[in-house]
Amino acid sequence: MSQSPAPSKNIFDPVLNICAVIGASVLNMLASIGTLTAFAGRSITHAFSLPFFVSNLGRQMMNIGYYSLPVVGMTALFTGMVLALQSYTGFTRFNAESAIAAVVVLSITRELAPVLTGLMVAGRVGAAIAAEIGTMRVTEQIDALTTLSVNPYKYLIVPRVIAGTLCLPLLVLVADIIGVFGGYLVSIHVLDFSPSNYLYQTWDVLTTNDVVSGLTKAAVFGFLVTLMGCYHGFNSARGAQGVGAATTNSVVSSSILILIFNYILTQVFFS
Repeated sequence: MSQSPAPSKNIFDPVLNICAVIGASVLNMLASIGTLTAFAGRSITHAFSLPFFVSNLGRQMMNIGYYSLPVVGMTALFTGMVLALQSYTGFTRFNAESAIAAVVVLSITRELAPVLTGLMVAGRVGAAIAAEIGTMRVTEQIDALTTLSVNPYKYLIVPRVIAGTLCLPLLVLVADIIGVFGGYLVSIHVLDFSPSNYLYQTWDVLTTNDVVSGLTKAAVFGFLVTLMGCYHGFNSARGAQGVGAATTNSVVSSSILILIFNYILTQVFFS
């Protein structure tokens, strides 16, 4: 009795398996983007409807804005100081030391202050928001709010998103002043620049668009940081591991979105 031949292996199977993995990854990514978009839409919609939890908003503004001042101020100060030193080291090769004031003020106001402030707040506030809301999800406090007829979006999400959007521009404005002051200190006391000439060059090159562009970026970054913290915390998996993953994902996704939207907004303002 003859045996039936073994089925031949399709040479395209490895390619099809790779395509299946790539396709599943793309579908998961699109599903996540859709979920995030719906979450953002609901958050924005609830931000323009009653009731408003004013006490929660004030508490979040203190947490996001006031308590972030020390770390933002230190970051801006030493960034301005290092920027002045590095600019001097490079510009002396071309006898262009007079451009240091312009480089410091434009770099701080346009790029470094909003981006670094956004990243620092993402690490400090975004992680805390994700951990707090994730813990509430794990301990079923969010379900309890729904049972008590309290909308969790209005009570938890909206105050944090509004506070982040309002406070980040104020933090960046403070970072602009401190960062430029740091460059001034190094230029005057280390590089022996004339104080009056340095201030004149700084004021002469700075325009309203430079400051406004940085503050607009800050508002967008504040919205993104708080939104991602709320989103990952709100959709946290059960257990301590889920809360930890939500915290990590919040910081990573916020940082990536800050860098992406920084390029987009720079293209819009300075194209």
